[in-house]
Amino acid sequence: MDLPELISPPFDPDDFEEIIDVRSPSEFLEDHIPGAINLPVLSEHERHLVGELHATNPFEARKLGATYITQNIHLALSSYFSQKPSDYSPLVYCWRGNLRSHSISIILRAIGWRTRVLQGGYKAWRKWLISNLQDTIGATPPHLIILGGLTGCGKTRLLHALKSEGGQVLDLEAMANHRGSILGTEPDAPQPSQKKFETLLWSAFRQFDPARPVFTEAESNRIGRLQCPPALWNRLRKGRVVHLELPLVERVKLLMDDYQHFTQDPELLKSTLRGLRRRCGNDLIDEWNHFIDQEQWSDYLSSILSKHYDLVYRIPGSEDSIYQEPSETLTLSSSSSEEFHKAARSLLERYQ
Repeated sequence: MDLPELISPPFDPDDFEEIIDVRSPSEFLEDHIPGAINLPVLSEHERHLVGELHATNPFEARKLGATYITQNIHLALSSYFSQKPSDYSPLVYCWRGNLRSHSISIILRAIGWRTRVLQGGYKAWRKWLISNLQDTIGATPPHLIILGGLTGCGKTRLLHALKSEGGQVLDLEAMANHRGSILGTEPDAPQPSQKKFETLLWSAFRQFDPARPVFTEAESNRIGRLQCPPALWNRLRKGRVVHLELPLVERVKLLMDDYQHFTQDPELLKSTLRGLRRRCGNDLIDEWNHFIDQEQWSDYLSSILSKHYDLVYRIPGSEDSIYQEPSETLTLSSSSSEEFHKAARSLLERYQ
């Protein structure tokens, strides 16, 4: 029986018919090669039991691990692999490219499928990706066009409209699953790991057409708990800035629509505001809590925008901002979808 073919980074994930990550679901969730599927040869519980036994008896741990692995491969063969054609040719990897990936690849090759193993596993892939981030993200072109503006002016909505109209978009808040402020946590889903965030960035930049600009939103160097890689931060610093303006009353409408989870759970909002007590003072927090208790949402939003967010906004081009002075200002009259799509078409006509 032939030993598995070994593949080492760099390689293009798109070159493989299928990439199989045989690590546990939690390892896969933390990060994985773009496009990979997860077929664990050890469940979370099984991996824990094997690891616990390995601390006292490595030999018995290997026997137990082999038992679990063969059982799980048997299940995969009778289900997932059952309809694969004779020319099926996957790439398989685990954490270090050892027991888990070699175990399944030997069996798949014995069947007749050309199965390759990532030498060094995910660990080698991650090491290579980190070394490649600067070249992939830091390269110009494509040129970045940064959408700036006060909180609630609709930068994210304009990004979505630009994408809908055919523009290239880097949606950092979507990748980070966070809206970029103390109130930006998404209620139903956690942020990805830093590793996953960097993989998403790497993958996005690989797919951009360098001949066309990429629109993105002005962010701080931290989005929630995630850090922008230095290569990205440097690109943002050099990008052309378009300043977006929207009347306060329309900003309030937009935020009421975007943050409905807070109106549905006022206590969650009040607990989140506690993080601003030191910066804003007790009187202001108490004012906002009063508006919340009375369900005076327009008053609350008008107040927190004008008395907090607008005051801490770092104006592009100023000494405390890393962003360039805006090359133009785009003024919208309303927060309607039609207005954002009109603005998107206007930007694409000028910069595309």
